[in-house]
Amino acid sequence: MSVAGVTVRFLGSGDAFGSGARFQTCIYVSCGSAGFAIDCGTSSLIAMRRYGVDPSHIDTVLLTHLHGDHFGGLPFLILHAQLISRRTRPLLIAGPPGLKNRVLQAMEILFPGSSRMRQSFALEFLDLRVRTPTTIGDLVVTAYGVVHPSGAAAYALRIVTGGKVIAYSGDTEWTDALIEAAQDADVFICEAYSFDERIRYHLDYATIISHQQNLNARRLVLTHMNEDMLARLPRIEAEWAEDGKCFVL
Repeated sequence: MSVAGVTVRFLGSGDAFGSGARFQTCIYVSCGSAGFAIDCGTSSLIAMRRYGVDPSHIDTVLLTHLHGDHFGGLPFLILHAQLISRRTRPLLIAGPPGLKNRVLQAMEILFPGSSRMRQSFALEFLDLRVRTPTTIGDLVVTAYGVVHPSGAAAYALRIVTGGKVIAYSGDTEWTDALIEAAQDADVFICEAYSFDERIRYHLDYATIISHQQNLNARRLVLTHMNEDMLARLPRIEAEWAEDGKCFVL
């Protein structure tokens, strides 16, 4: 059954290099009183403040892969929960196998001793397995392996919430796994790092459009764009993300 008001808000739609002065990847989805984030790049806590999202309202963070512009905001989010909001509800982080060690290592590098602090809330980690639907509260999440080396597996995600389907490519070069992830999705959020230049491990707009019919999603929204792609936005025939953009499915 569809629940009114599955809201998607781009807190960060940028790449790793601050192209277009955009925040790094972070997408906030809310349905009723529940909220979750898809990826949490290093600048995400700042973006949450900028766009009025209370970090303590995020119950789950879903990670596509373990590059800093997609998971590097977690040490800040966790410390904020402990020291500022004094969170008591559990926080669940789900993503590729090995994510717990990487997150704790990142915490120690950025804030020595922080990973060993006694927390006022349960911090839980969940490894997602490829093509295995996983129920997380009111979400059903399925991960698909994609092509983007990051020291661990890299995923595209298909998320069912409130009777709607959100698919997200993560970072990857073209793979037919994207067709599977995007089939009949209400929205497919897709990296379009470059316009037509083939950059290893990344997608370009020309390749995405050549496969658009096979993707078969109801809505396509492009994100994670470099400077060249951003400069060409007036010429493209597709919807694109920008920081702060919000829509309801």
